[in-house]
Amino acid sequence: MAVTVQQVLAVLEQYAPTKLACEWDNVGLLVDAGRPVTAITTALDITADVVRDAAASGCELIVSHHPVIFDPLRRIDAQDIPAMLLRSGISAICMHTNLDAAQGGVNDLLADELGIENRTEFAEGCGRIGTLPAPMTAAQLAEKCSTALKTRCKYVEASRPVSRLAEVSGAGGSYLQEAIDLGADCLVTGEAAHHIALLAKQKGVGLVVAGHWGTEHGIALRLATVLAASLPDTIRITPSLADTDPYEYL
Repeated sequence: MAVTVQQVLAVLEQYAPTKLACEWDNVGLLVDAGRPVTAITTALDITADVVRDAAASGCELIVSHHPVIFDPLRRIDAQDIPAMLLRSGISAICMHTNLDAAQGGVNDLLADELGIENRTEFAEGCGRIGTLPAPMTAAQLAEKCSTALKTRCKYVEASRPVSRLAEVSGAGGSYLQEAIDLGADCLVTGEAAHHIALLAKQKGVGLVVAGHWGTEHGIALRLATVLAASLPDTIRITPSLADTDPYEYL
């Protein structure tokens, strides 16, 4: 039994409503190949490898976190991802900042990994801030992230034990000052500019930078779990094994 792309979109709308997305974002059904869906691939990013993997496994839909179309398209080539999707008969639904902010979404998943308790929202609803069960150093948090998130971390050590922790997945370094204003002893994020590290050092707060992919790739499995709970058992739903960290590390 197949389902329609619109039925899948309705499930995702319940999980991460588009009204939660930032005004500048581009979310929802971004590529519609017009085919019924019998198999779904979930991913952080829709790359050429992810499209080829989905096509080889007979998927008609990819659900991703990062938008496959973000800036306006002025021209499109055969090797561009939207063209590859349509040529393969694959639709794309992308849930970005609405999935960052959603309950049980990207940032709640990261907060769970970090053990943040008594959490509240900040960073336009996308980040989470709360307390740790026991104080830690930034170095210990970086080690925890490296293991739990399967990533590589860099960090700025805090001048005090980290009891109140903030996190923003992806490119969240710009929210460091807001985290400080809310009493955070440390911020965990995926990306942070050099001046953000300098600010952390100046203020004596911790900063753990765990990579954009590292802080968000777990959402592919969560998306698969959410969809499997609401769609017929006949629909095959799998996270893409081709959805990997674009960086290599020495």
